Amino acid sequence: MAKDRRERVVRMSVELPLWRALTAYRVLTLVYAIVLFGCAHGEFQRQWVAVGFFTVLSVWTLATLPRVSNAARCTKRFLGADLTIALAGILLTPVADSHARVVGGATTMPSIWTAGSVLAFAIKGGWRWAAFASSLVAVANVTERGEPSGDTVHNVILVWIASIAIGYIVEVARASERTLARALEIEAATRERERLARGIHDSVLQVLAMVQRRGAELGGESAELGRMAGEQEVALRTLVSTGLVPLARDPAEGGPEGGRGDGAGGRRTGEPGPCDLRTLLAPHAGSRVSFAEPGAPVLLEPAAAKELAAAVSAALDNVRRHAGGSARAWILVEDEPDEVIVTVRDDGPGIPAGRLAVAEGEGRLGVALSIRGRLRDLGGSAELISVPGQGTEVELKVPRNTRDGYGSAAHSARTHGGTDAHE
Repeated sequence: MAKDRRERVVRMSVELPLWRALTAYRVLTLVYAIVLFGCAHGEFQRQWVAVGFFTVLSVWTLATLPRVSNAARCTKRFLGADLTIALAGILLTPVADSHARVVGGATTMPSIWTAGSVLAFAIKGGWRWAAFASSLVAVANVTERGEPSGDTVHNVILVWIASIAIGYIVEVARASERTLARALEIEAATRERERLARGIHDSVLQVLAMVQRRGAELGGESAELGRMAGEQEVALRTLVSTGLVPLARDPAEGGPEGGRGDGAGGRRTGEPGPCDLRTLLAPHAGSRVSFAEPGAPVLLEPAAAKELAAAVSAALDNVRRHAGGSARAWILVEDEPDEVIVTVRDDGPGIPAGRLAVAEGEGRLGVALSIRGRLRDLGGSAELISVPGQGTEVELKVPRNTRDGYGSAAHSARTHGGTDAHE
């Protein structure tokens, strides 16, 4: 469906009518130039030069009509040859015509056929190509007359402005067509996702919910199966509702759980350009982990997004290890103008006062290095607030423009890559 719509966009292209108009223009202006020569051929000093040029011009124009039918056939080599013939006709005019007619302001042999060559440049390459071709035509016209007369300047400026304007319009039209094609693709993808969402809601989600309920009722290994089904149901609902594509988890390579995944939203952290932090954090959502994110992408440099996601993974791992299997956790992402804030909160028993200092003294540096160290290397901060009996909250802040984002993150990965991610 998306392909059919893109084809319709191509058929509606503003370029096609322009190419057709240019084809007709070249034929009509050829006839016009020949008629002008026929009316004044007796005044030409060297008629054989003019006859030879018009013979070449006629054969060239008729033989190359398919070349100006679309942009693909109108190659740079053809444009160069076409403009060369037009310039040659202008420069041969003083050789074939009388000096009195040239000085008196008679038209050049190709006359307004030359504008068709310039317009081909405009339609093919935009206003810059048009400016280049029309400038060459201007130089040839001034050279033919010997001096910049009023009529010559008028005609040159008219061709120059018209060709540049048409070239600019073509560029704007192409940009609009690309935007329309992209919008149609997004619309088609959205409709397809809605169709799949209806099917998933009517089948897969209901089955997972039933497995979760029946597993809880049966207990034992069935309860564990039901819990896993519940987590998959939540993850699938998140995917259907937000369109975020979770990363594949590979325990051997680390992934979102281990905080060492190297991709986000289809972009690897080694590639240039920002990535969406939400795609790194979305896989954490489950039956006991709620994920709240903005509706728009949260863009960070890939290395910074990776390290921030790794810190979130470390915080969630601490929740699983110390708050117990029944504890719930919440991830909140806030996209501020100058920084990104990720808050991880749980409803566990909390951390007793002084526990972190004791853990650091015993060499268990999960919070100190895996969380605070990562954020410090990114120029951010990690604040931990815990009240016994009321759970723990970890607030992670990363500035929008991290200092040496790639280098700092790489250093952090090397420093903390093998560190125990737990308290």
